[in-house]
Amino acid sequence: MTGAYSEGPPQDLIELGRIVSAYGVRGWIKIQPHSSQAEVLLQTSDWWLKAPVPQIGGAGAFAPPRKAKVLASRPHSATVVASLDLAPDRNAAEALKGHTIWVSRAQFPPEDPDEYYWVDLIGCVLYGHDSDGSPALIGKVVNVSDNGVHAVLHVARAQLEADGSLTLLQNQKGRHIETLVPFVRAHVHTVDIAGKRLDSDWPVDF
Repeated sequence: MTGAYSEGPPQDLIELGRIVSAYGVRGWIKIQPHSSQAEVLLQTSDWWLKAPVPQIGGAGAFAPPRKAKVLASRPHSATVVASLDLAPDRNAAEALKGHTIWVSRAQFPPEDPDEYYWVDLIGCVLYGHDSDGSPALIGKVVNVSDNGVHAVLHVARAQLEADGSLTLLQNQKGRHIETLVPFVRAHVHTVDIAGKRLDSDWPVDF
């Protein structure tokens, strides 16, 4: 049966976008990707859809993600449009509005040399240099955005504790103190995804 839960969702799902509307009259949907790396949506054939609101009578619980087979997809301006097996007509497509789209990280296409998926950069620890040029901790990458020219790392300032753990610094309002660092080779010269470490020439006190 289409959309059945016989296969449980993978444990490595990554949220990549949100369905914003139906598209056309044949059951297609329009998706707003969460980043400029929409090619993952275009190159994977299995998506998992999560409802935007709790299920009726579910005591606040959300329905399990539904697996959707991508029958066709293509870019459309800044969005992606697609045909899914879960939406055979426009009414079914409209019912999917607001659902978020998730893809297993294991299904991502291989990266090109010197290219990285943003999701893999989040959680990496960024090092720069202090006033005398010595390597020094800046903080942990908590988000990545696109300024239209290149990716930008949102780095939560942190301090290294005696036991080797990191403590993220906060301002008086309890929010992370962030530094924005351009993710370009001129500044970030070493990327170790497996070790979750980035090394840069960015000054710690910038």
